[in-house]
Amino acid sequence: MKISTRGRYALRLMIDLAEQYEKGYITLNDISLRLNISKKYLEQIIPPLTRKGLLLTTRGALGGYQLSRTPAEITVEEILVSAEGNLFPVNCMKDNPNLCEFMSDCETLPIWEGLYNVISNYLKGITLQDILNQTTSSN
Repeated sequence: MKISTRGRYALRLMIDLAEQYEKGYITLNDISLRLNISKKYLEQIIPPLTRKGLLLTTRGALGGYQLSRTPAEITVEEILVSAEGNLFPVNCMKDNPNLCEFMSDCETLPIWEGLYNVISNYLKGITLQDILNQTTSSN
């Protein structure tokens, strides 16, 4: 499994907003300048994060973006699933229930399910606040 640029940038965006959490709505231009990511690319990343309820948005002169919950309440898993669509290591796992015609005879499916569970549980255990705390303690 490989996390795409979209997933990595979504996580960076959310970390940036976590760092600015107490400041209210942050403009996309400010985020773009801090992260050195084009505003146009960030505009593509924001809608899935908003649809999943991770971001609040407002328009106008004081418009921008902010986290919908505290940094301690948002996990890396939520962010990556929002950006990537899913974190399944193989395509046959994307359907629920699994519709693969070979599922009943598949000797490798338990391996992929185990890998998914390890990855998912690991990422569910890391919040934006954990990342901020880690960054603060290493500086």
